[in-house]
Amino acid sequence: MNTKSHRRTFLKRGAVLGGGLLLLGPKAQPSRAAGAETNPAGGAASPANETLQTIRSLRTIHGNFLDQPLPESALQTILQASVRAANASNNQSYSIIVVKDRKRMSDVCGYQGGCLLVYCADLNRIQACAEALGHPYDPGTIENFVTATINTLLAAQTAVIVARSLGIDSLLTNGVHRGDMERHWTLLDLPRTHCFPVIALVLGYPTREPAFKKGRLTGAGVVHNEKYHRLTRKETDEIIREYDDMPRHLGLNEDWAAAGYKHYLDWFFEEWVGRNKQPPGETQMLRLLKRSGFVEPQKT
Repeated sequence: MNTKSHRRTFLKRGAVLGGGLLLLGPKAQPSRAAGAETNPAGGAASPANETLQTIRSLRTIHGNFLDQPLPESALQTILQASVRAANASNNQSYSIIVVKDRKRMSDVCGYQGGCLLVYCADLNRIQACAEALGHPYDPGTIENFVTATINTLLAAQTAVIVARSLGIDSLLTNGVHRGDMERHWTLLDLPRTHCFPVIALVLGYPTREPAFKKGRLTGAGVVHNEKYHRLTRKETDEIIREYDDMPRHLGLNEDWAAAGYKHYLDWFFEEWVGRNKQPPGETQMLRLLKRSGFVEPQKT
């Protein structure tokens, strides 16, 4: 079978599978109603297509997942789409650990769902190929780690979009970086070098529909035209005001005003950032990145 024919077959199968899986899960599928795309610049609106509707319908489920496994066919569709994400040099410098055991899910990231995908920046596969062919190859550089991390996150976000198109919700979490990170090398039997857990993706069906979707900043300081625009004080004040606008749901919680804070960001910097301050000295993450071989030793 030639490449074009194979690709058409895969897309046809995915479309048929997607149509059936939209019925799975309680109210999990995104709306298919026709809509219009709003132009932030104030221009004419354009019709919303199905891809845009899926992306607009993305929402985070914070741990409220049913104890319902994903259909294996849906999981395989998500994985096959995930690996189609763009990646540097087509090396796919990541590994995806599929976790179905609910206790292990909780031990890894603190959440449980229908399935957990742990995305790791991983250079072991390409290194093994180099060794098999007798080529010298040292993947242990910060450049390789940054590139691998980008590849990893592109694959994870692709999985989120495809899952949503199938009526499956998700939670992307950096819970893999909380607590004793050494647990991952034991729980998941990760290679000690050139492999690092970047993010965890919980997939499943929500126990209830979220009350709202989180808002997003869209103005100054987010999109910069032609070159970087440094915020004016007026623009900074407007961002603070936007965070304070509770109906926009930009913040992590809705209780900051009741707790006595004048602004949401007062709460964020004093409570949220304050509780996550690292103790002086080398952090756990830096130590493990050094052990993994991704931090280059300083030359004296």
